[in-house]
Amino acid sequence: MGYMVNLVMEGKAAVTVGGGEVAGRKVEDLLAAKATVTVVALEACGRIAALADDGRIELRRRAYETGDLEGAFAAIAATNDEALNARIARDAMALKVLVNVVDRPALCTFTVPATVSRGDLTLAIATEGRCPALSGILRQELEGRYGPEYAVLVNLFAGLRQNMMALSWGSDRIREALSRLYRDGVMQPIATGDREALRLFLRERLGAEFPL
Repeated sequence: MGYMVNLVMEGKAAVTVGGGEVAGRKVEDLLAAKATVTVVALEACGRIAALADDGRIELRRRAYETGDLEGAFAAIAATNDEALNARIARDAMALKVLVNVVDRPALCTFTVPATVSRGDLTLAIATEGRCPALSGILRQELEGRYGPEYAVLVNLFAGLRQNMMALSWGSDRIREALSRLYRDGVMQPIATGDREALRLFLRERLGAEFPL
């Protein structure tokens, strides 16, 4: 059983070895996390080439060298060469660089779960690398269950929490209040976009004096 964490990648150097579509998806995820990305590949797919042309990543169009990992925080091995992937994993571990080898959990120091993102809300599914297909199936279910309105919920609850803290509410009281709002159906006015109904809903449950 792994210990799931959420890596802070903003401003950190990440190296992806491989230029195919799988590597392209990994690169886009790293950019979304605001990492500084370098790709090493003899050939690059369209999305990687476009990112390089836009100056969003550094693309080294050549074979991988151990020195490519120098100074990196994390590395992704996404080639179709098993021996090369294993070499990248060994190099990364020797340099104390976190490494993920796509579809080879035994070679990884971290794995990447399937995720559904709704603004600042991230739902993650992992099978310890044993069945990525199942993770993908469950991700599709979650995508249907948790729509874009949940991004609004995160922002709303974050604001309410700040106001509760300003009123010196304790953590247990805050947790119970937010849980009650969710259980009582706060998602309904959020989903319909009815701001007045949402305001009335909150007033009824938090009181007339609570700052909204």
